[in-house]
Amino acid sequence: MKEDIKLLGAIERIFNDSQETYGSPRIHAALRREKRHVGRKRVERLMREAGLKARSAIIYRRLGGLHYFFKSIENKRLNLPKPTGLNQHWVADLTYIRMKGKWQYLAVVLDLYSRRVIGWSMGKNKNVQLTGSALMMAIRKRKPKPGLIFHTDRGVEYRSYYIQSIHKRYGILPSMNRPGQCTDNSEMESFFHRLKADIIHGNSFNTEEELRYSIAGYLNHFYNRKRLHSSLSYLSPVEYERTAA
Repeated sequence: MKEDIKLLGAIERIFNDSQETYGSPRIHAALRREKRHVGRKRVERLMREAGLKARSAIIYRRLGGLHYFFKSIENKRLNLPKPTGLNQHWVADLTYIRMKGKWQYLAVVLDLYSRRVIGWSMGKNKNVQLTGSALMMAIRKRKPKPGLIFHTDRGVEYRSYYIQSIHKRYGILPSMNRPGQCTDNSEMESFFHRLKADIIHGNSFNTEEELRYSIAGYLNHFYNRKRLHSSLSYLSPVEYERTAA
């Protein structure tokens, strides 16, 4: 089980790096180039169970049971009232940041009640390790009770076997956008729009360290502690959480 999870992480990394165009034969070849000795049928099975299918061709004749599970994840927030306290609904997403002709990726987790950033991760690769790192940061900070709703889009980074295993371990209930309905996660769309307007657009960063330092300062100090939100009665997320304590 642990070996499958570790191998699936490598498979998902290669799959994402290929812009979701690699099927199991190319994934298997790429793994062999990395000196990973694994059978092709095992790669096929893990990809099938995780719902990883190349966009360029139809590879699998029928869907695995786990893929049906991913397709069945509904928007649990759709008919629920707004959260009334901390650690009831979390939302997450990732975005692209261009720096010196290269892409950096930022994954963020917000507590929907206070809009506070409770987890984030930045890196060169858009993969499950990035989203998993942000989620685990949030879990370590908040230690949520079972029953928390974790809402995301339907991206492969959140549908991965690794992320679903975290959900199962901590009793988290996954929730996803309805197909084709990006506005189902509008809070994250709005958050990234503000972040880019506040510190990305109009600024230049010479190194990854400069970008990371700027984002860390913005998230941990300005956004969480100082930025006023109209939806929070013009309080910052930290102030709003204190009033609710």
